[in-house]
Amino acid sequence: MNLTIFGANGPTGRLLTEQALGAGHRVVAVTRHPDAFPIRQAGLTIAGADVYDRPAVIDAVRDSHAVLSTLGVPFSRKPITVYSAGVENIVAAMGEHGVKRLVVVSSSATEPHHHADGGFMMNRVLQPLIVSTIGKTMYADMLRMEQLVRAADLEWTIMRPSGLFDLSEPTAYRLDENEASGIYTARVDLAASMLDQLLDDRFIRRVAAVTTTAVTPSLWSLIRNEALKKD
Repeated sequence: MNLTIFGANGPTGRLLTEQALGAGHRVVAVTRHPDAFPIRQAGLTIAGADVYDRPAVIDAVRDSHAVLSTLGVPFSRKPITVYSAGVENIVAAMGEHGVKRLVVVSSSATEPHHHADGGFMMNRVLQPLIVSTIGKTMYADMLRMEQLVRAADLEWTIMRPSGLFDLSEPTAYRLDENEASGIYTARVDLAASMLDQLLDDRFIRRVAAVTTTAVTPSLWSLIRNEALKKD
């Protein structure tokens, strides 16, 4: 299958690219900094393009059978538009070329809810604080992105991970509709779950919340390594 991956040079995007190539797919990896992209192997085309540049996005989607977006930016108090503007251009490009299958990464924080295993600190302190302060502009734009995806005449799936952390290998991750059952998602599981959607029609035109349960970090290590990092 020919795949186009946007946000390919991010932490999840690199994992997704490696997994897709390992599964025998041909990949167009889209990044603003093609010279810095660390993966070089057969079946890979590196496309230097900015997701705000519609003609470049249209060109990157050409000949693709499916598009996967792992677009991401750090938390910021300033307005964020990369998710919605990027997906708007991606949807337009897919329409231009007649591509139907789209899988995009959002976040469980776009629809915050109580987690049974989250405890007081996560449910009553950290989640409301992050969603309403440092993550406010990010999650607002993710919601705009979700609305654009839902309105598109495509076979779309929105992936909602929870707190992201790193593992070396995929696990037997869990998928739930709309709301995550747990508070942690390994990036390698998020990548694997996105790739698996290409062969699974259960979540077409639905929201899939992906959770890692086999191995989880401590809450404080997650905060230290993820929420408080600069990029």
